[in-house]
Amino acid sequence: STLARAVLGLVPASSGSVRIAGEEVSAYGSRRWRALRRRGVVQYVFQDPLRSLDPDLTIEESLAEPLLIQGVPRTEAALRARSFLDRVHLAPDLLARLPGELSGGQRQRVAVARALVTEPRLVILDEPVSALDSANRVQVLEILKDLRSSGVALVLISHDLGSVAGTADRIAVLYRGELVETGTAGDVVRRPRHPYTRLLLGSAPTLRGRPADRAEREALRAQLDA
Repeated sequence: STLARAVLGLVPASSGSVRIAGEEVSAYGSRRWRALRRRGVVQYVFQDPLRSLDPDLTIEESLAEPLLIQGVPRTEAALRARSFLDRVHLAPDLLARLPGELSGGQRQRVAVARALVTEPRLVILDEPVSALDSANRVQVLEILKDLRSSGVALVLISHDLGSVAGTADRIAVLYRGELVETGTAGDVVRRPRHPYTRLLLGSAPTLRGRPADRAEREALRAQLDA
């Protein structure tokens, strides 16, 4: 999450650089960052969708709001709101509802639609399915898979490698603030090198066929503490 905040310009990067669509942005001042975010080039989806949805705005108003800020005419903004709601497989009758009238899975899909409505180059999703039940989790992950072919770059932050492996092209594993492993999703899942990666995989029985037992977890934790 700290890395995501650095990409968004909310905290300074301690080293390296941040490039979005080939543009070096890590040295941007607050004014240029505000302009970049105002254009909707980078969007963020929170773990809790209520953090990005105003409880007093209808779903249509929430989806149209970023477009109105950009100066898009209200009629066009309303049409695009309907279009992007359909893109996340939600019925148009939800447009007139408030966030509190939707299920958790519906709210998360609305949050994804709101992030997409400005047609960003990059969307960062912070634990987007961790609070959802299995059925809603599958639906949201399928939407994210569909987005991969639309030209939108996704950064998916998660402790659930089962979700990441089926959605991402590449996986980077961070442990205590350090990048300890990176590679294609297939390589990281099939040939994990770092103990923390193996510990995460042991918590994803869909990838291993079974969860890691207590002895395995303790052995991996001992390697991490060594």
